[in-house]
Amino acid sequence: MKTKPLLNIKSLKEQVYEFLREAMHRGEIRPGAVIDMEETSARLGVSKTPLRDALLQLEMEGFVAILPRRKVVVNVLSLDDIKNSYEIIGALESTALLRSFDLLSEADIAHMRRLNAEMREAIDRDDFDLYYARNLAFHEVFLSRCGNENLRKIIHNMKRRLYDFPRQQGFVKEWEQASIGEHSALVDLIASGNKEAAAAHIRDTHWSYSIQEQYIARYYQKAASILKS
Repeated sequence: MKTKPLLNIKSLKEQVYEFLREAMHRGEIRPGAVIDMEETSARLGVSKTPLRDALLQLEMEGFVAILPRRKVVVNVLSLDDIKNSYEIIGALESTALLRSFDLLSEADIAHMRRLNAEMREAIDRDDFDLYYARNLAFHEVFLSRCGNENLRKIIHNMKRRLYDFPRQQGFVKEWEQASIGEHSALVDLIASGNKEAAAAHIRDTHWSYSIQEQYIARYYQKAASILKS
């Protein structure tokens, strides 16, 4: 006979955090919006303590700004924010790849090729959600081997900040296709054992703001138009 767990696995703070993040992801809470703590705590049926703790975490991750008099504003993602994020993610992923390079097996390389092929198939079907999931999984192959969990967490948080704008349904197809080509080049460099070139490719091409800027402008212009609608 199964016994009922004595404790909820997730704390109230974690549940409130996930509720707010999902609401941002779906576009129910938009950048620039003010989060009313009184209304939100009443809606969720929780005290202000777990709500405040969740908002503090969101502030540390860059999603909100907590202002005087209990005013909480959802941050708008500016082009400067995006540029800075690309520079940071590029540096961190390059470091992660250098750390994990010698641990990547032939099976890992084959897995990366397979994920990249699935990304291409997803784009051919205009399935951006599947593309996005496979894209994260592709990078996770080497991130998971780097042995630095704090580095992984920083990258994951920054990617959520970049892509959950909120996440728009459409995408810039040329950008996704270019990214798939960059992935192919990266896998070839890894397979050939060219560690330094692979790390440079991640940093100076894949996460280069100047190289990706033409696509970034188009993608986030779409997102901005959605926010105004």
